[in-house]
Amino acid sequence: MALLDAGFFLLPLLAVLAPLAARGLGRWVRVPIVVFELALGIIVGPSVLGWIAPSDIVGIFASFGLAMLFFMAGNEIDFAALRGRSGARAGAGWVLSLAAGLGVGWLVAPGEPAVFIGIALASTALGALMPILRDAGELGTPWGRAVTAVGAVGEFGPLVAISLFLGTRDVGAASIVLGVFVVVAAGAVFVAARFEHGRIHRLVNATLHTSGQMAVRIVFLIVGALVALSIALQLDMLLGAFVAGVLWKLVMRNARPPLREAVDSKVEAVAFGFLVPVFFLYTGITFDLQAMVSSPRTIALVPLFLVALLVVRGIPASFVAPAGSSQRDRVALGMLGATALPIVVAVTGIGVADGTLDAGTAAALVGAAMLSVLLYPFLGMAIRGDRSVVTKPAFDPVVLAARPATRTRRADDADEEGGR
Repeated sequence: MALLDAGFFLLPLLAVLAPLAARGLGRWVRVPIVVFELALGIIVGPSVLGWIAPSDIVGIFASFGLAMLFFMAGNEIDFAALRGRSGARAGAGWVLSLAAGLGVGWLVAPGEPAVFIGIALASTALGALMPILRDAGELGTPWGRAVTAVGAVGEFGPLVAISLFLGTRDVGAASIVLGVFVVVAAGAVFVAARFEHGRIHRLVNATLHTSGQMAVRIVFLIVGALVALSIALQLDMLLGAFVAGVLWKLVMRNARPPLREAVDSKVEAVAFGFLVPVFFLYTGITFDLQAMVSSPRTIALVPLFLVALLVVRGIPASFVAPAGSSQRDRVALGMLGATALPIVVAVTGIGVADGTLDAGTAAALVGAAMLSVLLYPFLGMAIRGDRSVVTKPAFDPVVLAARPATRTRRADDADEEGGR
């Protein structure tokens, strides 16, 4: 069987095995599905077994998956979390993270490579954190909204930095082009926020259970339009995908809750059931394991970058915790804020492609980001405390027995919100 044919069979198989493995280990330890997708991709890729080789076709699907990951991140943003104290501290924290990241980058690789390293270290993988927060019942809590604020700024900020500093234009020209994109995106957001969307909602509802599936088709239209605009302006395509998620959220915000939930379920099925797993699997397949272990210096960079993520991104993120938060919650927030991957993959890919970043340093950054996805959410949620009880059915006797404790935690979160 040709390698391409093997990939068409093995990729769906691995996409099924990853959640099964996560579910099997979930009895003892919670590991994000993305960790298994990355690991399985490395195993079947050229670095180990060589069963699947990188290909243009799978690479295109992986690019769609990365775009959808950022679309889902934009679509999950809680705008209330970005207003007031949390938003201001998240923004200030990211600026501090960028400065610290550039400092670390300059120590590791002085010169232009330091910019790539600094932007990578100042990122947060909101797309990887949202499913974890949702499964833990944290999305609606003040602490969960703080994580969302940290993640939103930690993804949007690096996208702007990539567009300004890592493009082919000088900073002045790049700023003008970015301004054009911002004006167009702001106009689209203004229209989406101000105008009624009753006709779109009725059309979506009418095709919800037909072959028309207008909701999914409109999503791909919005993503395609804004990604195409980003590419036409020579900006990073992920900037367009992220804004597309924000735009779709505004379009659907006034829809009836049952319709909105049904549409979200369909879009999530396409994203997390198909395209996003392809991206993470392909990231593992294309991961240069040999480059990472090629020298003692490169190997040493992996734990260094892992700790740097926690210091550079985690410490500033911890200050975004809601007023009155315990030290445990602040530490947990810092752990989740230090979780990075998609931006790291994108930044290192740009650096290696233009010859600015050597393959070993890039592999060490991606390796550290992979470990951050494995370790930091697990440690952070363990420190925060297990809230999975709130996601179980109401008739579950375990839930009934634990309900007083759950209400107490929710009351504490409400008190924290009131303290803000």
